[in-house]
Amino acid sequence: MNRYVLFLIASMLFVGSNVGIGKSIVVVVPILLFALLRFVIAVIVLSPLYRIAKMRLVTRGEWVNLFLQAFFGTFLFTLLMLGGVHRTTAVAAGVITSTIPAVVALLAWIFLKERPRPRAVVAIVLAIVGVVVVTLARDAGQTAAAVPAGQTDTGSSGSLVGNLMVLGAVFCESTYVILSRRLTQTLSPIDICAYTHAFGLMLMLPFGLASLVGFDFASVPPLTWGLVVWYALSASIFSFVLWMKGIRHVPGSLAGVFTAMLPVAAAAYGIFVLGERPTVAHGIALVCVIAGISIASLRPRKVPPVAS
Repeated sequence: MNRYVLFLIASMLFVGSNVGIGKSIVVVVPILLFALLRFVIAVIVLSPLYRIAKMRLVTRGEWVNLFLQAFFGTFLFTLLMLGGVHRTTAVAAGVITSTIPAVVALLAWIFLKERPRPRAVVAIVLAIVGVVVVTLARDAGQTAAAVPAGQTDTGSSGSLVGNLMVLGAVFCESTYVILSRRLTQTLSPIDICAYTHAFGLMLMLPFGLASLVGFDFASVPPLTWGLVVWYALSASIFSFVLWMKGIRHVPGSLAGVFTAMLPVAAAAYGIFVLGERPTVAHGIALVCVIAGISIASLRPRKVPPVAS
């Protein structure tokens, strides 16, 4: 196994585990404040990329595209994902989040008129089945961990809303991917990442500042603040850089298979750290999604030419 494959696996492990880490954080840190801190930390780390001379080369149309990417892929995605994992299990959120490749194919089919291959259609169908199954199982397998004092139990009663919010986040992230296809022809991926996070910070700033009113920072354990920093770095930078480094040297058909690590990592965190109890329905949904990713990522069989 070469190092580029390991980069892809590590990237998906980061993304998957962040589903559960986000759930751990929003139990004690308000969602809007956490979202703001994620962007502040990311922008500080990415600040060397904000060079005026280079930014002047970005056209007005590209800035509009970057803003739309930021609105859907960073701002709305972050709010919906964090709000969703607060209301549902990490296992369910991981399964739903892993349908992003199928949703990207679906949106490309609808808006870009890119007719999907039969295998992509199968992946889309399996992803839909997985989401339906995990949503119908919303009242089972909730976390066994006790809810801390002062927090609301959003277990079974809020899991349907949570699943729908995570699904909304999936559509936002998929929209980001569709919008980025054009920009990657003229801008580097890391610059797109930096500019969209800057826009994300601007969008989140008024909401995040409002959440500061009356919040007691001393009530948050140091470990949780460490998780906030880790989430910001891994979600915005580590997973992104590792994926881009790996995808340059690994065929896309093979790289797609490794996205199946996302729900596995999310489920592992939910089970072993959060004490969640997965159900048979969660297992069926997980199999559906992973099977869909694997089928879509298989290389088409080359048919030898018929001798004349």
